Amino acid sequence: MTSDTARTHWDTERSATLRKLVADARVVLWDFDGPICGLFARHSARQVAGDLSRWLGERGLRALLTAAAQESDDPHELLRAVGRLHPGSDLIGELEERLTRQELFATSTAMPTAYADVLIRTWTAVGSRLAITSNNSPRVVRRYLEGRDLLSCFAPHIYGRTQDLSRLKPDPYCLNRALTAMGAEAGAAVMIGDAPTDFAAAALIGVPFIGYATSEESLKRLRDAGAEVVVASLEPLLRVLRDS
Repeated sequence: MTSDTARTHWDTERSATLRKLVADARVVLWDFDGPICGLFARHSARQVAGDLSRWLGERGLRALLTAAAQESDDPHELLRAVGRLHPGSDLIGELEERLTRQELFATSTAMPTAYADVLIRTWTAVGSRLAITSNNSPRVVRRYLEGRDLLSCFAPHIYGRTQDLSRLKPDPYCLNRALTAMGAEAGAAVMIGDAPTDFAAAALIGVPFIGYATSEESLKRLRDAGAEVVVASLEPLLRVLRDS
């Protein structure tokens, strides 16, 4: 089989799998930052992580973190690290609230993901039920969705970060909350996410997964994590949904 023939065969198989995932989904679990919007499009996650790191340093706590956590551009990695060191402490509440304020500020400049709004509305119109399963604050998610007139497509099923940081994905806690509240089995759902932690959370409880990756680096991370179906745009999902 030539490389071109193999690629065509693989694309055909991928399209068939995507059609089945979309057709079988009675419940759609969405990650927020990435598949729905670029939350830190203009207020970068690197800046937010740096702010949190400095705040910890002022309290003499930064040195307790691993080198990877200290240098991470991911605010959630800092949260996880501090959560492991000081579970249930007042420090966690202060740090989580500080991140939430940064996220709330970022909603004013968040960039909608191409095709996300119309895909959300179309999926709602055909009778599927939608939920947010995110490591972001639910306050942030609600503010953004209200601004895009999308809140009614999800409410009340918005399951975001709590002050129990051990429940951040890859722990499937927020996915389980959504499925339980909606009375849905894992196999009747699909999750759309852009991070290995999203895939891991879905895989742990048997929820089918569609990865969203807009760069070779993010594609590789999802592939290395085990995600088999990954799209570079939400447009194929919209096309499949409209054709079904």
